Amino acid sequence: MERKHDGESERLRVPPPLIKHRIASGRGAMEQPNVTNDGEAALTPTFWVAIVITGIATGLFGVLLMWLLKLAERAAFNYRSGSYEGAVAATSDIHRVASLLVAGVIGAVCWFLIRRYLKHEKSEIDDALWNGDGELGLRRSFLTSVVSEVVIGLGASVGREAAPKLMGGASGSVLSHWMRLTPAQKRLLVACGGGAGLAAVYNVPLGGAIFTAEVLLGSFALPTVLPALACSLIATMVAWIYLPSSATYVDIPAYRFSASLMVWSLLAGVVIGLLAVFYVRLIGWASHFRAKGASIFWAMPLAFLAVGIIGIWYPQLFGNGKDMAHEAFLGIGGLWLLFALFALKPFVTALTLGSGAAGGVFTPFLSTGAALGAFLGALWIHVWPGTPVGAFALIGAAAMIGASMQAPLAGLVLVAELTHSGFSIMIPMMCATLIATFLVRHIDGYSIYSARLPGDSPV
Repeated sequence: MERKHDGESERLRVPPPLIKHRIASGRGAMEQPNVTNDGEAALTPTFWVAIVITGIATGLFGVLLMWLLKLAERAAFNYRSGSYEGAVAATSDIHRVASLLVAGVIGAVCWFLIRRYLKHEKSEIDDALWNGDGELGLRRSFLTSVVSEVVIGLGASVGREAAPKLMGGASGSVLSHWMRLTPAQKRLLVACGGGAGLAAVYNVPLGGAIFTAEVLLGSFALPTVLPALACSLIATMVAWIYLPSSATYVDIPAYRFSASLMVWSLLAGVVIGLLAVFYVRLIGWASHFRAKGASIFWAMPLAFLAVGIIGIWYPQLFGNGKDMAHEAFLGIGGLWLLFALFALKPFVTALTLGSGAAGGVFTPFLSTGAALGAFLGALWIHVWPGTPVGAFALIGAAAMIGASMQAPLAGLVLVAELTHSGFSIMIPMMCATLIATFLVRHIDGYSIYSARLPGDSPV
């Protein structure tokens, strides 16, 4: 005979349990807030099939896009392995400027045609999730992603993660139509695909899942976390057919906790939070006033030319900033160089986006935080010596990306997964990230994603 509690049968649980009777106390299994039900997006067998296919498709798209990126890097700077920054620095000044000028011309022509002839299709995953039903156009998303990776390979200062994130979402959008999913299931599937795209190209399956929950959906309920984990896991493992299964940033030392680092993190969190507000505003301004229509034909080549000229002195600014962050994590770089890099990287990224280019901002902000942390740490060790500069860089990266995404958990997990380090200094890392995120939330509230939403979106 079926037992009841508070007039509700355990058989009404969603999903229905295999064991029909309650435990001896009679309390219900669904009293834990995050497991009450599936919500609007029912996790049906059809939906789980869609999650698996989306994960596979996202992983394959990640492989394709990273292959195109490598191809462009090889064509532009004969880069095959090791340091992209080193390959750029090995070329002549004219070569660097010419490469970015070519990227500007290619990007201007391609994006003008894409936006003109496919203007009825959507290719902004954040806007589609937050202000729409998750609908994304496959053709426009794919072409935008391809052009983005090509110009990044040629030296454009934007992040490579936007393209696989977009294609993961677009895969989910297309599958939702084929499999006749509900609008709520479609939105969840698109978000899972977006986070899985980030996971696949950076080998951060946990970080990708948390990015889906914390940034794209704003929910850590079990029916959100389960498909997010599954999709990111599948996409990451599929991507291993071409991409490495090691950490993105290798050979980072296991830095140790110190009282000096702890005190510094409390002060640095304030500085990083205040600068993050300014940098996010800068990206928002550039996104709103970006070149549109035919103006892209002169704005993009001119902007890319300016970045190329700056790159004569600072080749670290070419590309998404991966090597810039890596060197900071290793404690490499003088005081003036670190200052110049954290000051210039957001500006050249904003200039690139303002010219009409499409690309990500995750790694540019991560590298900015790493250089800023290393710079502040290099000053701090003159007051309280003994801590390696690389430890400050790890904390700076987590605080900057956590605050600028308004997603502190994602920021912490992503830095730990990207470096396979930082666990011994997690307490000061958490403190700096908490303070920086708190300040951004209360001073302004925008993130690097919400600040880029088009102007016709609801307030």
